Amino acid sequence: MSYEVDNSAKYYKEHQWVKVQDDGTCLVGISDYAQKALKDIIMVDLPDEGDSVTQGEVFASVESVKAVNDVFSPISGEIIAANEDIDDTPESINENPYETWLVKIKPSNLDEDLAKLMSPDEYEAFCQ
Repeated sequence: MSYEVDNSAKYYKEHQWVKVQDDGTCLVGISDYAQKALKDIIMVDLPDEGDSVTQGEVFASVESVKAVNDVFSPISGEIIAANEDIDDTPESINENPYETWLVKIKPSNLDEDLAKLMSPDEYEAFCQ
């Protein structure tokens, strides 16, 4: 299977990506590899703003025509925004997985969390 990686992201072993924004917040989504494995995404269940997330723990689910899969948080912190556009257009994850973020997180332990994630090259090798 051919897939893309985003060189501006860091990756979690369960196929989530995180991008650190200029203001120190982080966007989180699922990788191209994951969306291709899921096939047609039909629904996303996101957490609420203000919820706390912990690195490695489930914070959302993604439903495809194939199955329902857990989404794990690549970093710890507080949800400061959930992408409500996904409710109306969950297929946007399939169309552009690195532009379609699920949540924005105010990280609580960013440097330590990022140190545990994979670089784009490491993630690409991991997926082989």
